[in-house]
Amino acid sequence: MSPPGEKSGGGISARRRNRNSTLRLGRKAGPAPKPVAWSLRLNGLVANIEDFRKLVAGDHGLVVVSAIRNDGTISSSVVNAGVLPHPVTGENVVGMVVRGGTRKLDNWRQRPYANVVIRSGWQWAAAEGRVDLIGPDDQEPSIDADRLRLLLREIFTAAGGTHDDFDTYDRVMREERRTAVFVQPDRVYANPGQ
Repeated sequence: MSPPGEKSGGGISARRRNRNSTLRLGRKAGPAPKPVAWSLRLNGLVANIEDFRKLVAGDHGLVVVSAIRNDGTISSSVVNAGVLPHPVTGENVVGMVVRGGTRKLDNWRQRPYANVVIRSGWQWAAAEGRVDLIGPDDQEPSIDADRLRLLLREIFTAAGGTHDDFDTYDRVMREERRTAVFVQPDRVYANPGQ
């Protein structure tokens, strides 16, 4: 039996071909995929980045974020994320802060594409798209050290975070070589009832 949406008779080879063609989207070679729209009809479900934003407060901005490993398998982890303007383009994106030196960052440097799923109760939304990294090991010419310090705070608060001592927060972010991660959503989709 074929998975839903796949024609029968394709077999494993067809699924591998489809999987491999999808993986090419996240590779650095060639232009990045163009955003389709902020709202996309997928399986009859319509959502946009604002639907994603509405769920941030529901569970402290906890999301599952996925990246593609070298061997094509998926690596997922739980982080805090929020929606905010991209510091360079101004477009609304999903932002998160990731500790320096992680495999997740290495994966995104090689294949800059991610899927981020947020939920609150039974409501959920997913955003997927190209990843931009800005941090000590991923310099952006328009972002100096002081702007990065403030940017990490902006992401933290967009994810619902609060802190009594931002000087300590800044020090820890610097010591851990934290990186700002931005997912520019090509697709945003959600469950019915959003």
